[in-house]
Amino acid sequence: MDNSMDHTVDNPHAIPDKTQAYREQYRKENRSPNYNGWLHIGFTLSVALGIIIYCSLSLNDVTPWEWLTIPVTFLYANLVEYVAHRYPMHRPVKWINIIYQRHACQHHRFFNHKAMAFKNSKDFCVVLFPPALIVGFFVVFALPVTLLINFLLTTNTALLFMITAFAYFINYELLHTAYHVSHQSWLWKIPLMRKLRKLHYYHHVPELMSGYNFNITYPIGDLLFGTYYSKEK
Repeated sequence: MDNSMDHTVDNPHAIPDKTQAYREQYRKENRSPNYNGWLHIGFTLSVALGIIIYCSLSLNDVTPWEWLTIPVTFLYANLVEYVAHRYPMHRPVKWINIIYQRHACQHHRFFNHKAMAFKNSKDFCVVLFPPALIVGFFVVFALPVTLLINFLLTTNTALLFMITAFAYFINYELLHTAYHVSHQSWLWKIPLMRKLRKLHYYHHVPELMSGYNFNITYPIGDLLFGTYYSKEK
C-alpha cells in the first residue's frame, strides 16, 4: 500500500470514475439544493457552545474531586466514539441500521483513500452529524446521563460531564471535517494534525476500514483494543 499522503483529492480528474459517479448520485439524491455547509457547522457549534457556556456559568465552588470529572468523561467519550464507530457504524444493527447505511454505505463510498477531500462546503453534509441527530444526542443520551449523575453525585459533576461531553463532540466534528479538506491545507503542516489525518486516511482504505482505526479523534480505544494501524515508525 502506498505510504504517501493521497494526492488525488484536489484533482477531480484523478478521482476514480466509480467514486465520482457515486458522489454525483449522492449529491443529487441526498443533498438539498438549498443546503449550506457553513450554516450546518455553525448550527452544530452554536448548540454545543451554548450548552457548554450555560453549564459553565452554572458551576459553583467546584471541588478538586469534582474536577476529575473532566478526564474521566474524556476517556468515556473516547471509548463511546470507538465502540459506536467499530460496531453500529460498520456492522448493521437491525433497529439502528440507518447509522450503518449513512456511514459504511455512504460516507465510505463518498470518501476513500484515493479521494479523501471535499469538493466544496456543500459536501460537509457527508461528514457532519445531521441537526436532528445532534438534538437527539442531547435528549436521548446526554440529558438522561446528566440527570443520573446529578442524582447519584453532585450538580457540579453533572455540569462538568455535560461541558466535557459537548466539548469532545465539537472536537470530534471539527477534526473529522478537517481530515477531509485538501492535502495542501496549512493544517497538515501541524505534526499532530497530519498524524491524526493519516490514521483516518488508513481507515478509508477499503481493505482496512472494517478492522482498524475506529477512533476519529485520538487513538486511545484503538491502542487499547488492538485495532491501531499505521505504517509510519
